[in-house]
Amino acid sequence: MIPTAKKRFFFAMAFSFACTGVSAQVITLEPIDVTATRVEKNLEEIPSAVTNIGRDDIQLGTEQLGLDESLDSVPGLFLMNRYNFAQDLRASIRGFGARAAFGIRGIKVIVDGIPETLPDGQGSVDGIDIGSAEQITVIRGPASSLYGNASGGAIIVESERGPLEPFAEIRSSGGGYGLQKHQLKFGGQTGDLNYLVNVSDTKTDGYRDHSEAENRQFNTRLEYDLSEATTIVATMHHTDQPVSNDPGGINAASVDKNRRQARDRNRFFNAGEALQQDRLGVMLRTQLAEGHSLQTRVHHISRDFDASLPLPGNGIVRFDRNVLGAGAQYAWESSLGGKPNRLLVGLDFDMQDDDRSRFQNEEGGIAGNRVLDQNEEVTSLGVFLQNEISLTDRSELTLGLRYDEVEYDVTDRYITDMNGDDSGSITFDQTSPMVGLGFALTENVRLYSNISSGFETPTTTELANPNGGGFDQSLEAQESTNYEVGIKSLSGQHRYEVALFSIDVKNELIPYELGSQQGRTFYRNAGESSRKGIELAYATELGHGFEFSSAFTWSDFKFERFSNADGDVFDGKQIPGIPEHLLHLEISWFGKNGYYFVWNANMVGSLYADNANQTRVDDYSVSNLRLGLEKFVGEWEISPFLGVNNIFDEEYNSNVRINAFGSRYYEPAPERNVYGGITVRRVFGG
Repeated sequence: MIPTAKKRFFFAMAFSFACTGVSAQVITLEPIDVTATRVEKNLEEIPSAVTNIGRDDIQLGTEQLGLDESLDSVPGLFLMNRYNFAQDLRASIRGFGARAAFGIRGIKVIVDGIPETLPDGQGSVDGIDIGSAEQITVIRGPASSLYGNASGGAIIVESERGPLEPFAEIRSSGGGYGLQKHQLKFGGQTGDLNYLVNVSDTKTDGYRDHSEAENRQFNTRLEYDLSEATTIVATMHHTDQPVSNDPGGINAASVDKNRRQARDRNRFFNAGEALQQDRLGVMLRTQLAEGHSLQTRVHHISRDFDASLPLPGNGIVRFDRNVLGAGAQYAWESSLGGKPNRLLVGLDFDMQDDDRSRFQNEEGGIAGNRVLDQNEEVTSLGVFLQNEISLTDRSELTLGLRYDEVEYDVTDRYITDMNGDDSGSITFDQTSPMVGLGFALTENVRLYSNISSGFETPTTTELANPNGGGFDQSLEAQESTNYEVGIKSLSGQHRYEVALFSIDVKNELIPYELGSQQGRTFYRNAGESSRKGIELAYATELGHGFEFSSAFTWSDFKFERFSNADGDVFDGKQIPGIPEHLLHLEISWFGKNGYYFVWNANMVGSLYADNANQTRVDDYSVSNLRLGLEKFVGEWEISPFLGVNNIFDEEYNSNVRINAFGSRYYEPAPERNVYGGITVRRVFGG
């Protein structure tokens, strides 16, 4: 017998490929320019695996609850945990980020040119406004030569610019499990000023008990032309998330009994978090002379955070965070030996200051006696250069090099007779080279190869000492070297890409829990691990508004040398949290009369939940559908939409907690659910 999930998957796959037989006039797409290499460059010409997602895939008819709604189509990228807002989305690129207990690790997140990833390498997506995102670019593979610490990959988000004619838009939606989301957006161009403002309010009761969440966001982007050569861009973002309850992970027996239940301890201690974050960034772009350009940035982030963990001794966590950052990059386009050449030189400097406290957790998440009070400072300095030279009319060589120094300082302010002074410091430094070669087989088909490197320091949270305050001095930075070859053709009727990679990783950071501190995650280093994989993507315009796209990933990630403190040997074991196979299929149709639909299916292969590979999480297949209409009624554009998540009511897990104590690995995902809404837009002028 074929499992039900696989039956549905094979049916979906057969339906999708059958649709590719539609014959009609096709549409040819133009090449896309992105800033993944920190300067604008054609996507096809970048000698590495880079994927770009456009506005319709992000916003049109989606729930706009998580980045996975639009990024599931990216090969090599695995996303989990959309439905636990206290833990944040867990993103993994070629295995980087899979270890995250919460937030995003190992992947650089950049929003409108400002790093959302902190100097210590910890990132989050609660400060990303999906409702005003214009495009998202994903770099698949280590990119520390450009972006420094925690760059096993990168997710680069760019907000919308206001259109030439001012507009105002209201969007309101609702759905299963008490979902309500309301949005107001307006923008336009007035003289030399371009502006866009978006305000949103989201509430949900959640699928599981104790998974309620509320989130309010304000996002604005202002761009002003100071002169023909100089432009200043200011971005401001505010997030208020007063409720994000955490239902916790449960074991298999609890899942079988009641998928929607929360873990008892999470309810008892009222596990969850509340936060407020403000981000202000200013960028200046100027053309100094022909072939010479300069871009500078400054930004400030403040974050107030309050969390209740499901443990009594030190389960209340509070911190006030301030981040200051600045950067500059200079680009010089000229010729070298009669060949076109572009040199990029830059500097990044960021400072993070956390005032962190922990308290005993009483029943209901009430703070008791203080048990930790310390100040944590992280300073990150990086200098980089990259050179691109055309060797021939068809080939280009890219060389990159970056040096980073990341310094951690902790000042212990909770000193008693029973608790000594845990103040201390740790410094990590790393040189990250990169070499890439691209060759044009034809006008639209390019071969490429690269060797790139990455490194990840432990974050301040990951440096937590299981034996008390201060930092765990035994942890080392994770280092990786990526070897990659590929071929891609990203314009024209048929678009495709193939990437083969092999990554060697030293000192991989691995999460674990202690029985005495259940619900709190600590980290240790594995000796060596290897990652080999293949990433495939194909898309084609079928005519009459139809398009077919697909993405496939095969991963073989394993520990080469790893023994834990208890003497357990995991050599040859698969790295937990990553499926061997991923497949995404999608059929979309956009009719001339304004109707549209998008159907997709995601098949996720089985994965292991623990280092010993004793618990295998079953594979699953999930299908989703969204459809709608864009229609003008007089001067108003009316756009109703409807969506169905998990059409076939598949039972699967939205998240797997790696190495969780007591086999509490599972966070069950919602059943079939429906959402719908309407967007009303008015353009002024014209």
